[in-house]
Amino acid sequence: MLGAIHLGVLAACFVLFVPMAMAGWHLSRNKMLFFSGALFISLAVCVHLTPYFPSVSDIVASVSSVVVYDHRISCINEVNQIVWDVKPVPNPESVRRNNGSTKLDYFVKNWDWMKSRKVLSCEFQKLDKFDVSDLLNGSWVVVAGDSQARFVALSLLNLVLGSDSKAMDSVRGDLFRRHSDYSIVVKEIGMKLDFVWAPYEKDLDDLVVSYKKMKKYPDVVIMGTGLWHMLHVNNASDFGFRLRQLSSHVESLVPLTPKEQEGGGSVSGRSVHLFWIGMPVLINGMLNTDEKKEKMSDTVWHEYDRSLGESKILRQMGGPLILLDIQSFTWNCGPQCTLDGMHYDSAVYDAAVHVMLNALLIESHQSL
Repeated sequence: MLGAIHLGVLAACFVLFVPMAMAGWHLSRNKMLFFSGALFISLAVCVHLTPYFPSVSDIVASVSSVVVYDHRISCINEVNQIVWDVKPVPNPESVRRNNGSTKLDYFVKNWDWMKSRKVLSCEFQKLDKFDVSDLLNGSWVVVAGDSQARFVALSLLNLVLGSDSKAMDSVRGDLFRRHSDYSIVVKEIGMKLDFVWAPYEKDLDDLVVSYKKMKKYPDVVIMGTGLWHMLHVNNASDFGFRLRQLSSHVESLVPLTPKEQEGGGSVSGRSVHLFWIGMPVLINGMLNTDEKKEKMSDTVWHEYDRSLGESKILRQMGGPLILLDIQSFTWNCGPQCTLDGMHYDSAVYDAAVHVMLNALLIESHQSL
């Protein structure tokens, strides 16, 4: 190696100084031309010498990796930047003739990512069934939480199985059995999805601890709570405390270091991708009980939202979970997208699933 460096330096000196001396002899009357030629030759020599000095190569490589890493962080921060186009259907009479129609059917709901320069540079896209099957092939996905999480699970399965498939007919019935868990294996791609009914933060905490004890970790965990706590406990400070506890345990789902793995026996070395389902905007006048209208007021909702941010469970606040910004989606979709002021049109949860999948592509260093 040392001989190669010496040889390279000798060759560089020959390439650099001989032409410069000749240029100096012939171009002594034109200093600008002389120095331009010298600069060009010097740069050429530097390029040829770089491979002989590993430290220089390492610096170049590290700078490149930082740029890529910063781009990933930037795209994760932009992945929830969605705009909505909600407008009345062109032919409302056809909706009226449909006996099973609701107010939601009178509006067409389209969404897409914002067309800002930052967002466009990330190349977000709506994935189809084949893309999702490829991305989640062989994965264990866990969706845990309250009714919002259940709708997210439904949207994900809709995408994986196909909304018109016979399998989805049975999924809709089984998944929405009141206050129950649900599990399905999609044999074609070897994907397992577990929905865990966990309406309180303590339920999520217990679930996370159970994975730690079993030393078996899902590939993707999508979780979210808040509505049940708001209705039945109605204490934003306690909600924040529970989230901080949960956050500390969720950190255990982050992959272990090799040293920790050696000391603790065999554990899965695969990384766990973590997502948090944000709370929807609550339209108080549309809530379907007096108790909900009283306890789930705008003031209380904002207190809970503030506690979520202060808990630092979200990636944007330094925590482990990437936010699926249901709050933003429901606010921009508007009252035309909900019947009860709490649960929203499937388009909202479809958007959340596509945000999750695009974030998953970024996190797992994959592309379509």
